[in-house]
Amino acid sequence: MGIFEYLGVLISVIMGLGITHLATGAAKLIQHRDSVRFYLPHALWTIDVLLFILLIWWGMFWWSGHDSWYAYEYLFITLYAIVLFFLASMLYPWEMKEDIDVREYFLKNRLWFFGVLFLAWCLDIPETVAKSSADLRPVPAEYFWFVGLHLAIAATGLITRKHIVHVLLPILWFLLVVFYVVMSSLGYIASNG
Repeated sequence: MGIFEYLGVLISVIMGLGITHLATGAAKLIQHRDSVRFYLPHALWTIDVLLFILLIWWGMFWWSGHDSWYAYEYLFITLYAIVLFFLASMLYPWEMKEDIDVREYFLKNRLWFFGVLFLAWCLDIPETVAKSSADLRPVPAEYFWFVGLHLAIAATGLITRKHIVHVLLPILWFLLVVFYVVMSSLGYIASNG
């Protein structure tokens, strides 16, 4: 087992717990669909956060080419994984009532959700720059406007409660991510060996 494989186990577990929380929450909503008050932005953010975690996990593979690790690098990447887990945790309560009003729950946690989303994108900047500094992956030309738009989406979610805005934000988020994956080097990872 290499260094990255060893260090990546905990990061994978943390991200996997975030995915599990999203899947479990969505499954509970489906099971209680007769008594749950559905909210479209919440469902769209569930898809988006799942995609976010999967793509960050995918992008972590570039770290496999990093041969010498310092504790601060490992702690930083682990913190990033924990923030993504928190993001997933903001969408569903641990104990879900059968008659949950998902809109009310989402709006009650809106500041936490968008605050953690903002933090996650802020953490992505030094993580991406560190990969570039270690010659693991160049920073794509599209990266900084991409992150800037995502920070603006999170900030908009923080400041407004308007329904139409909350419907449009996860759609815009998704379209930006798809565009970025298609247009940047994130869509393809070649083996180092």
